[in-house]
Amino acid sequence: MSPTVDELRNEIREAVGRYERPVSTAFTKEALAAICGAVGYDIDTDRLPSKPQMRAGILWQIGERDDDDPADAEQPFRKGELEAIAAALSDE
Repeated sequence: MSPTVDELRNEIREAVGRYERPVSTAFTKEALAAICGAVGYDIDTDRLPSKPQMRAGILWQIGERDDDDPADAEQPFRKGELEAIAAALSDE
């Protein structure tokens, strides 16, 4: 059986040194910033970019998107995107 969205989010959180969450919740800006760092997407950590910008950058950096346009990442990650992120982090 494939992991749930919540299990994937927690796997990703743990892979980047964040803590597991017992309830279903989307990534915080800080968690997204940690994922950005883990996949090599450079951001200004003094003033974090928007969530859509970080989501787009993460997906672009792991090869799931052609660019880091935040207009294409307004919604939280879908399950397939979470699976791709988890796979990318486990490869590192």
